[in-house]
Amino acid sequence: MSKNKKSERTKDEILDVAWDLIAEQGADISLADIASAAGLTRQSIYVHFGSRGGLLMALVRRADERFEIWESVTEAMEVKTARERLDAFLCAWLDFVPKIQPVARDLIRLRATDEAADAAWEDRMAELREVFRFLVKGLQRDGALADRWTVPKAAEYLWAACSVQSWSLLVHDVGWSEKQASEAIRYAAARALLN
Repeated sequence: MSKNKKSERTKDEILDVAWDLIAEQGADISLADIASAAGLTRQSIYVHFGSRGGLLMALVRRADERFEIWESVTEAMEVKTARERLDAFLCAWLDFVPKIQPVARDLIRLRATDEAADAAWEDRMAELREVFRFLVKGLQRDGALADRWTVPKAAEYLWAACSVQSWSLLVHDVGWSEKQASEAIRYAAARALLN
């Protein structure tokens, strides 16, 4: 195995261990704890990621790969009719949310006091907002976006309405099932955005 492939495998293993630890114990876990759980030294974490911020950034990007969100989103974007495309996209996203929620919840909690957590969260959300804009542009192109909406405002609304926070309020705070939350969010989004 080449040195680069071994290094990439080691990075992925570190990230997977870090994900599991953060999901169980919270995002303020130390790099020393992550290194110990991965069977490495703390210095090894720095060699691979440069800093705690680098590890958190790589961690949230690894989740996209680990749970194959972009493959699901790409498949949804290929659906022909606007209404079905919106629903397929939201299904893909809302199937992803429960997988990332344990770590996302902690990154959201730490954002106000932890610059690395804030940067990691904002990096993923900026990309996600762009994907929502792309989706909404397609709805507009197909004549399906309600006249009251501009593309930027519709994308921002959709991003907020389908956020981890909104989903968590329904599922964790008021006790809806994941299926009920998904169905309600998808229904409300279609009613709000489409002609």
